[in-house]
Parts: sequence; structure tokens; C-alpha cells
Amino acid sequence: MESIGGLGAHVAGQILAEAGVLRMGFNGANFSSYGSEKKGSPIKAYVRFCAADQEVRTSSPVDRPHVVAVFHEGLLKTEPVLSGLLPAGVVIVNSAHTADHVWQSLGRPFATVGVVNALAIAVGERSRVNTVMLGAVVRATRFIKPEAVRDVIRATLGERYPQLLASNLRAFDRGYRDLLLEDFSSAAESVPQSYVRPAPPFGYLDAPLGGAVLDPGNTVLKDLSVSRNGFLPAFHRGKCVDCALCDLVCPDFCFVWAVGPKPDGSEAIHLKGIDYRFCKGCMKCIDACPTLALTREREEEGYAEQHSVPLFPRLEASRNGAAVRH
Repeated sequence: MESIGGLGAHVAGQILAEAGVLRMGFNGANFSSYGSEKKGSPIKAYVRFCAADQEVRTSSPVDRPHVVAVFHEGLLKTEPVLSGLLPAGVVIVNSAHTADHVWQSLGRPFATVGVVNALAIAVGERSRVNTVMLGAVVRATRFIKPEAVRDVIRATLGERYPQLLASNLRAFDRGYRDLLLEDFSSAAESVPQSYVRPAPPFGYLDAPLGGAVLDPGNTVLKDLSVSRNGFLPAFHRGKCVDCALCDLVCPDFCFVWAVGPKPDGSEAIHLKGIDYRFCKGCMKCIDACPTLALTREREEEGYAEQHSVPLFPRLEASRNGAAVRH
């Protein structure tokens, strides 16, 4: 399960493993891999199953998966989420697009592609993306009984969050029912290449000296849009009073300001908009805005690109290959 922090992939992996091992008698294992424990950071949840008379003899990451569930469509562009997928494997993507559109964008004609609009379902049912994707994964695997997973969901949420149980069960059922699977193997134009396990970037002979940061994270250079979980702040200039409270609470300084004229002819600093490349959708600005000039909106495809105001115009010109005067 390929996801970002905040979408619940870790819990989904636990529920799936518990259903297979404790409810269906398989041998299995699951664990998650992630860096900093914060919303928007990439996270992987691994689940292994084998028959009751076999042993799970490894605890390493799953590098040759049969099923890959992508909780956030943006990860297809930024992370190697399909690395090692078996030729007969299944890719499930949280997407509003068709399976054919996703297949075309992946360039992986040897895999079966499944799509489910998990975000829309989660919003409609007042649930979370993870239970929707869990239903889609169970449908794709075919050997996990849906009722076994429902039992685990009841046991997991029934006592701790009883008010959320019904909505999560509905979300699971809709993910199971609404998943659209298409097999594109007959349209394959090339034979998939053999998989080569990635080697560690460094060994003990060529590791850098302690403290060396070879790949620094920097909001000026890094696009944070993949960290958003389907919502973004929409800016309404007509309601803005330029109080700058949004800029005060923004952790990534994605608000763009400029000097402009006031009605009396004097000049003042005005908020121009948001550079959405640096907005990770934390929504702190929504809580801080006193005039509703910022509202929480569902992110539609192309909205961020159309409404984004460049925070660093000179850097933007450099990226586009234009001449930059220093």
C-alpha cells in the first residue's frame, strides 16, 4: 500500500493482515515503512500472506508485489510505486479517472488496473480513504473474505469509535463494490523487463562523512503538492483584508505578496494568492482567516495550476528555460 501520512494506510494494512491471519487461518505478516511521522510524508504498508502449512520466512519489504494499492494518485508521478510489480499484478489507484486513462499514464500495459474514487466516497460517507481502499484491495485479491475484514473493522472501531463504525463499514462496502478493474494484458506492446532489486546507495567504503546532507529537502526546490490529501485552500481576493494571519501560520510560506495602490493613492502590501507547489494542504490558514477569504475546497484536476501565483517568478522563468538577469 503506497500512501502519504494521514490517509490511514498503516491501519489498513493492520486490518487486512488481522483478517487474513486471525479470521481466515493464513500465515501472514504486516508492517509499515515511513520517515517522519507527519501528514503528507510518503508511507508504505506491506502485507504478506501464505497458506497455513507454510511459514512467512522474511520480514523484508515486499519488493515483488502481486497487488499495489496507491492511496494518492500524485505518488504515481513522484515515487517509484510500481517498482517490482509482477507482470500479472494488479494496480489499484485512488482516482477519478478511468482505468484506461490511468493505464495510459502508467505505461505499464502488462498489469491489471483498477480505479476507485476513494476520496469522493470517503467524503460522501464521512469516513476515511483507507477503508474505501481496503474494500478495493479485498475485491482485487479475491481470496480475502469481505466479511472477515468487516469483523475486524467492527472489532477495531466498535469500542474505540462507535460513532464512526457505520460510516466506515459503508465506505468499505462501496470500495469493494465500486472498484473498476480492467485487464490490459492483451494490449501489451512490449515484454516487461526483468526486475533488478535496487542496491543500497552507499556502502561502508563510500558512505559520506557524518552530517553530510546530499539530498536536502527545500520548499524552494521541492513540489509539495503530492502531500495534499484531496483538499486545498481556495483564495477569494474580494474578502481578503490583508491581515497576514494566514502567512503567520503557514509552515511553508506559500502565500505571495506584492506592493499595490490603496484607494487613497498610497501604497500597501496586498496578498496576491498562493503558490500551490509549496502548499501541502495542512489547512492552518483556513482556521486563521477571520473573513472567510480562504476556504477548504475539494481539489479538482488542474485547479492548482490555473490558480497558482508564482512565489519565485525568477526561479519559474529559469525552470522554463527563459533568460534570467542576475
